[in-house]
Amino acid sequence: MKEADLLEQFPRLWHMAEDGSWDSIRKHGLLSTSKLLDLHKVTGDERFALESQRRPKSVKITANGREVATVRDNIPMRDSQLAKCLAPNITPKEWFELLNKRAFFWLSRDRLRTLLNAKAYRGRPQTVLTVDTAKLVNAHRDRIQLSPINSGATLYNPQPRGHDTFKSIADYPFDERRKTRKIMDSIAELVVIDGVPDVKNHLVAVHAVDKGVATELWRCPGTAEDDGP
Repeated sequence: MKEADLLEQFPRLWHMAEDGSWDSIRKHGLLSTSKLLDLHKVTGDERFALESQRRPKSVKITANGREVATVRDNIPMRDSQLAKCLAPNITPKEWFELLNKRAFFWLSRDRLRTLLNAKAYRGRPQTVLTVDTAKLVNAHRDRIQLSPINSGATLYNPQPRGHDTFKSIADYPFDERRKTRKIMDSIAELVVIDGVPDVKNHLVAVHAVDKGVATELWRCPGTAEDDGP
């Protein structure tokens, strides 16, 4: 895929975070789960449970007097379904660890809203980050990858996945996928390996979203009031 096409077709990205996480994100950036566990010095069996297998519920962690952080659940993932769609050269443990080394963004507002309205999340307030794609890519292009599937879900018709699910922008088969799909369905996820410690530099806005109502928490000066979730 050409970088110019990515920026033209998908000028905004969205990340759904735990309610109340904006202060921590502003301080530490948007970290991958693995980097968050590093920050809070989580090791041993506790780390294995959070990083190397399915999390059936969100878990709060803290260490050394730091503020409490939440490691989000993997509710949309099912172990039995994952085993069926994983490539033979990767184990479930390796897949979860691969996911937990990445921070995830939706390229479509519709996908964000689908997640916000999903049964597991629609009754709970969420923090939504709206990100300027061009700024993020310019700062982190070497750590950015694209996925054709919702890599963290296996609930409905789970698609094959493995080490080659995530591809660099240049290696992603965008033109091929466009032949049989709408543009907005040609890429499911944009991920950044290890997360985005300077995410505030690339933000358009931050909102608290509860029952479909978005309340603005922060906005980059000069951006349109309706630019958000």
